[in-house]
Amino acid sequence: MSQLRQTRLQLFTCNSNPGLAREIADHIGVPLGDAEVGKFSDGEIHVKLDESVRGSDVYVIQSTCHPVNQHLMELLVMVDALKRASARTINVVIPYYGYARQDRKTRARDPITAKLVANLIETAGADRVITMDLHANQIQGFFDIPVDHLLGVPILADYFIKKQLDDVVVVSPDHGGVIRARKLAERLEAPIAIIDKRRPEPNVAEVMNIVGDVRGKKAIIIDDIIDTAGTITLAANALLEQGAKEVYACCTHPVFSGPAIERIQQANIKEMVVTNTIPLPEEKQLDKIKVLSVASLIGEAIIRVHEELSVSKLFD
Repeated sequence: MSQLRQTRLQLFTCNSNPGLAREIADHIGVPLGDAEVGKFSDGEIHVKLDESVRGSDVYVIQSTCHPVNQHLMELLVMVDALKRASARTINVVIPYYGYARQDRKTRARDPITAKLVANLIETAGADRVITMDLHANQIQGFFDIPVDHLLGVPILADYFIKKQLDDVVVVSPDHGGVIRARKLAERLEAPIAIIDKRRPEPNVAEVMNIVGDVRGKKAIIIDDIIDTAGTITLAANALLEQGAKEVYACCTHPVFSGPAIERIQQANIKEMVVTNTIPLPEEKQLDKIKVLSVASLIGEAIIRVHEELSVSKLFD
């Protein structure tokens, strides 16, 4: 990109998602910075910057996904190293923001860990956060620095538009995801349905009933995060019982922990569409899982931030 102030923009990555970082670097046309992020023999994080960052606008790409504590610590140590090396600005690009589900007190004496993580990132020295599909929008307000919040819905919508499915209904797996489902439904020009579920305890979902008409339709369930895949599996069964013809599922962040892959393999889901905010290791790559890249979206956002242009224009 010739219009970029090439000498001023530098990209670095830690160890959570190097593949995505390389794709972003290719999109922007800037090489990844030369740095080592490893561990000392006792397990402490070790960061070594092998090039100067003095006076540069630096972007650090790191999803705080599994193992979340290690990846979060890598990010904090990297930010500290950049700050002490006189980077002009330090912009942390967090495609997946870990601990986002601990965003409020649901019981007495609960921590609000999403806020604690925001405090840690700011205290380390970050000047800006670029992230995708936060589990709760209010997390943007946990920071006292600018937060650019990117959306995965346009990427997922484009994929389903190209499939040219007929008689589609977009399904939210719970009341909290209705706004996201509506955004996808608007792009697909489809109606929406909502699954009314009760959750007796964490990671255990119990589907109750479906609000909306799904009979004879191809249902697309959309969520921001799929973790153990319990909710999605139960939702798919409930939709088919109510007469849906086929069920597709999609999300931005494929956490896929515990029994998730086994459940997805056995579920009555025709296709699971996800993005690469979290890398999928080989053992989690199934034929029915389709991975879409967010690299060009994040790359464009970085260019716009760097050139002091509007980021929201990306979603108009």
